[in-house]
Amino acid sequence: MSVNSVAKYKYVSYLWDDAKAASMAGDEVALLIYRSNLLGADLRLTNYGGGNTSCKAMAKDPLTGKETEVMWVKGSGGDLGTLKASGLAALYVDRMRSLKNVYRGIDQEDEMVELFNHCIYDLASKAPSIDTALHGFLPFKHIDHLHPDAAIAIAAAKDGKKITQELFNGTIGWVEWQRPGFDLGLQLKACLDANPGIRGIMLGSHGLFTWGDTAYESYLNTLDVIERCAQYIEDKVSANNTVFGGEKLAALPKEARLAKASELAPVLRGFCSSERKMIGHFTDDDRVLNFINSNDLERLAPLGTSCPDHFLRTKISPLVLNITPDEDLSDVDAIKEKLTPQFEAYRKMYAEYYNTCKHPNSPAIRDANPVVILYPGVGMFTFAVNKQTARVAAEFYNNAINVMRGAEAISTYTSLPRQQAFNIEYWLLEEAKLQRMPKPKALSGKIALVTGSAGGIGKAIAKKFANEGACIIINDNDAERLASAKEEFQKQYGNDVFTAVLLDVTKRADIANAFATGALAFGGVDIIVNCAGLSISKTIEDHTDKDWDLLYDVLVKGQFVVTQEGVNILRKQNLGGDVINIVSKNALVSGPNNAGYGSAKAAQLHLSRLNAAELGKDKIRVNVVNPDAVISDSKIWQSGWAEGRAKAYGVKVEELPQFYAKRTLLNEIINPGDIADACFAFTGGLLNKSTGNVMNVDGGVAAAFVR
Repeated sequence: MSVNSVAKYKYVSYLWDDAKAASMAGDEVALLIYRSNLLGADLRLTNYGGGNTSCKAMAKDPLTGKETEVMWVKGSGGDLGTLKASGLAALYVDRMRSLKNVYRGIDQEDEMVELFNHCIYDLASKAPSIDTALHGFLPFKHIDHLHPDAAIAIAAAKDGKKITQELFNGTIGWVEWQRPGFDLGLQLKACLDANPGIRGIMLGSHGLFTWGDTAYESYLNTLDVIERCAQYIEDKVSANNTVFGGEKLAALPKEARLAKASELAPVLRGFCSSERKMIGHFTDDDRVLNFINSNDLERLAPLGTSCPDHFLRTKISPLVLNITPDEDLSDVDAIKEKLTPQFEAYRKMYAEYYNTCKHPNSPAIRDANPVVILYPGVGMFTFAVNKQTARVAAEFYNNAINVMRGAEAISTYTSLPRQQAFNIEYWLLEEAKLQRMPKPKALSGKIALVTGSAGGIGKAIAKKFANEGACIIINDNDAERLASAKEEFQKQYGNDVFTAVLLDVTKRADIANAFATGALAFGGVDIIVNCAGLSISKTIEDHTDKDWDLLYDVLVKGQFVVTQEGVNILRKQNLGGDVINIVSKNALVSGPNNAGYGSAKAAQLHLSRLNAAELGKDKIRVNVVNPDAVISDSKIWQSGWAEGRAKAYGVKVEELPQFYAKRTLLNEIINPGDIADACFAFTGGLLNKSTGNVMNVDGGVAAAFVR
């Protein structure tokens, strides 16, 4: 495609690479996946997990050996941006279309999804989605069904059908809103039959269907139609010179917004986690601020969204907080008292919505807490069972904001009627999809801050928690080491599992910032592991004041201040929590050349007992893990500590691991993963009634027995 032709796109991204596509020539399925990935890469075109694409091509029937027409279509639960061949469903076209002969009508159309299984061509197919029929009854080789903000804005406008007709001069058809399913597929075919030669169909309040004879033609047609919709909207916005009725209040400056959000997020998380622990997400981008600071917020927010994919992720409507941007959030009790009636009213509204709209066979009511929370002047919070779902909910509500903005610019925004929305949200097919989801892991919904988690024991604990479903705030006082750990976590877990922040536990400002970073990224904290440490091994005469102060500042005061700051967050949430202190067998055992380190460890141990006694009323458990001689990947052993201990025991440095193992009852070398397992034992659910305990993970050192 020429540069001039590419340049014509202003509101969509043209990403097609001719050379890359040429390498797939003749492979229609490969081109389908390529096209799908390009479309899914632009969130203006479709949401995460939303929309679907298909292609039809001839393939050899494995039973007859004859050429037969097969349709490959995105399977249930897939995402266009990350779609692979394994995410496609492949069906015999003739068999799928023959299902019309057994179709009993719209009241029984859900049963047709099961019958798709009798049309499967590739036995390794992904399960066909409810939208399969929408592609199957259209004759085109390549079809795109997307949820572009610009198109839905027209589809959700009060006079969207008329606008579509005029904007495209009759070349885009219109099908009124209907829940996706077999009957909607038949309606698409009827629309095409009544309007031969059209280039696409707009689905009222829902989305867009476009097509082409080749993957490239379909791609261009899709971009062209969406670009035209977007241009039309922006022209109207420019002409009206206002968005959402203009600004009602000004947003706080960026730094102030983030400070407010991090301060309030744990409080909101506590409210939203009344049924199960939720993970949060915060955004304050310009689109959100334009909406939440506008004169039309109060009118539009309660209407809810229009596109089915939007409210499946965001609930029927958001909660708009009744606190001002400059509200004093330091008095947590006062803020909770102010917000409690709002959350109670939202839960009541949702229960009434459920009870009014439910059917005899509807699934039980789900969590009645809001997913989307709007704080005028500050930003948008979203809460869900994990970070990805919370982040995606924010993306979907951003899409909904774009839709409302466009619809209001060209006409008047209309949302789905509550009953229609309920029929989607509590659709039995959607419920079945939810029931097929993997069971949550032991630490799903929990957030952990592990100090010193860029290496050694700390990193092992962080990885163990991440493997068990937790979100992690990794940190270190060494920027280079933290960068290396961040790269490692990125490769292994991805952005939705961790955030990273520099943290020196001798600096209260660093500690406060680390918890604020966690609050912005995930909503708060549930597990605090004090693992950061250092060791100095010297005789009494060689020990300096500087050595002593450093040991006590890092090990004792560091543990205290991290716990103190963390407890502030835990109390805001009112969900209980865990504090685990990684101490040492040296807290209990006397040894040579160890006065500073050993006494600091003893102070850590007793401080843990004191904290356990004080925090029990808040359901905050405080426990201790006592390791010994964990040498692998430890900064301690990269310093002079190893030489000092070797000298004290009269062995060579390289002999230390075996020396330590031989002096234990089990004759075992202790690894970082062993300490991580102990931390998980305290937090994984089996020891929820255990606090003030000490777990020795040292291979068995009799002198370190607590009792």
